[in-house]
Amino acid sequence: MTHSRALFVVLTAGVLWSFGALTIRYMVDPEDYRWQYLFFRGLTVAAILCIYLMARDRHRFVENFRKIGASGIVGALGLVGAFIFFIWSITLTTAANTLFLFSTIPFIAAFLGIVLLKETLRPITWVSMGIAFVGIGVMVVEGLEAGSLLGIVTGFASACGFATFSISLRMRKETPQFATVALAGILCAVITAGIMLIQNDAIAMPLRNILLSMVHGSLVGVGLILFSLGAGYFPAAELNLLSLFEVVGGVIWVYLPIFGIHEVPSLLTVIGGCIVSGAIVLNSLGARHEPVPIKPV
Repeated sequence: MTHSRALFVVLTAGVLWSFGALTIRYMVDPEDYRWQYLFFRGLTVAAILCIYLMARDRHRFVENFRKIGASGIVGALGLVGAFIFFIWSITLTTAANTLFLFSTIPFIAAFLGIVLLKETLRPITWVSMGIAFVGIGVMVVEGLEAGSLLGIVTGFASACGFATFSISLRMRKETPQFATVALAGILCAVITAGIMLIQNDAIAMPLRNILLSMVHGSLVGVGLILFSLGAGYFPAAELNLLSLFEVVGGVIWVYLPIFGIHEVPSLLTVIGGCIVSGAIVLNSLGARHEPVPIKPV
């Protein structure tokens, strides 16, 4: 895969994920069905990844799961945390707040990448991250006033989970990346089922919510395949900076009246989003080298 194709698939993953907030906004009584939604979404993610692996690897399907090491388990658990905390955050505060908090992923990943992987970043990436930080600051100034404290905390926790997953993709080259993602979906379903069992909650929920969870799971699953395919071509912070299109797109989709939600962002939100978008474009244009890719196995 060339650098330009890797850039395209990572950006496509971000666009797919950007519809997640809109999907959740269509739920019936979302605050009452968080665990049920996560259960069905986790099953959908696992099913998509397992189907993909069986079609690609055939007889090596089971072997891939056996080769998941400690880094793969850490990555899967990080992704489970990202799944769970995202749903909680977006049902406790505005979609914009949750997505703005996702903008912290590159900075969390940069810290983890430097400390754990000894990664070095290009000067243009540092500049782009600085610009993105300014954009985030502009957006959060007003966003924090509109959201709940718990929604903000869980949104940041979700960002930490996804940053952990992105770092795990680069920790051990022989880790079967797609099997790790499938494991995350399975663990998400198992953990949420256990929580519902402890709380004596029924797994059933309105059919509309089940269908929405499956749509959302499909967006997540396909997006993760694309994200993992392109992950090896970028340092962790750079990779997540590219995927910030999820933030910008998510705010736009819940705003457009055509989708029936029409969460109107403030002027500061629009200005901050434009700054972040500019940082993403600047970083992409500055990527002239071609790092050695991590081959998914």
